[in-house]
Amino acid sequence: MTTAAYLDIHALQTLPYSNINRDDIGLPKTVEYGGYERTRVSSQSWKRAVRHEVEARLGDRAVRTRRLAAGIAARLEGQGWDPYLAREAGRQVVAAAGKGIKLEKEQDGQAVATSVLLYLPEPGIDKLAELAARHREEIAKEAAKKKPGTAVPSDEVSEVLRSRSATINLFGRMLAELPGGDVDGAVQFAHAFTVHGTEVETDFFTAVDDIPSVAGDRGSGHMNVGQFSAGTFYRYANVNVAGLLRNLDDDAGTACELVGEFLTAFLRTVPSGKQNATAAMTLPDLVYVAVRGDRPVSFAPAFEQPVVGDRGYAAAARSALSGYATNLHALWGREEIRFDGHAGIDGESGKLTGLGDRHDSVHSVLSGALGAAFGPAE
Repeated sequence: MTTAAYLDIHALQTLPYSNINRDDIGLPKTVEYGGYERTRVSSQSWKRAVRHEVEARLGDRAVRTRRLAAGIAARLEGQGWDPYLAREAGRQVVAAAGKGIKLEKEQDGQAVATSVLLYLPEPGIDKLAELAARHREEIAKEAAKKKPGTAVPSDEVSEVLRSRSATINLFGRMLAELPGGDVDGAVQFAHAFTVHGTEVETDFFTAVDDIPSVAGDRGSGHMNVGQFSAGTFYRYANVNVAGLLRNLDDDAGTACELVGEFLTAFLRTVPSGKQNATAAMTLPDLVYVAVRGDRPVSFAPAFEQPVVGDRGYAAAARSALSGYATNLHALWGREEIRFDGHAGIDGESGKLTGLGDRHDSVHSVLSGALGAAFGPAE
């Protein structure tokens, strides 16, 4: 089975009045690009939604946490352990990970947190609880000391913390505190931004109190403001196919499945911010995928000059993306492009000649890309 080096996915997606990813004071995130302020959705926010979708579809959840000790203790309490001993067991298990992963007291003075976020498959917490159960007597003896250490084998704890899930292999893991714990990510995920300038709008709202203070009271029980924007977003990510294969010990079948799930989740998810108030649950109206033999290529510069449209931005953005791709391919050539194709929402998609072959559906273009990236099964 032959494989390509990189797979690029580009999408144009229009969001109505919404605030799916806000900053520290509640405003939609922004970026200045081409001299204009644009609404932005951080890669971290959208990537988290994608990660959870992939995990749910595969039934292979991972956990990112500083409260691993509490997770272990909760499982042990569920098995009937005394709460104090369960907490002490959780502490001893995490302490056995090594000097690089320090434990810190939380505000309640009892719970402990690790100095760094740990990222491990969710079943790993069950394995660590089972490890504690096997050493219950030794843990209890250690807990009785004035300055308890740990009675749990560090090599077994480290082995669990170094274990991987599908999304760890995709997105990577930075864990310099644990030798062998790092995993190079195979996915690069860009911040989404609007292809045109935007302005944040303020929405004043009230909540009516259903029990009036006096007869005829028309006042509200709560008043506040929210900030929102709307626009057509350019979204981009890429997968290092060769890197993913390294993470999977050259298991091409599993790599192909993971990339397929990632591409589907990339297109189907929307971050959850303010969704109950806005229901901005749209889908991309244009998807372009390219399989390359050299390196990934973003088309973000297509929108460095903001799109101007007198009847909206989506159609103009589709044309701008195609035009930029045409010019870039003319300049750099297409020798390293092993596949490219697109699927769009309307008949205009057939005119987007810079975006490779036209496909009738997103499923078709994704299937074509996966076939080109991983080749036919031998």
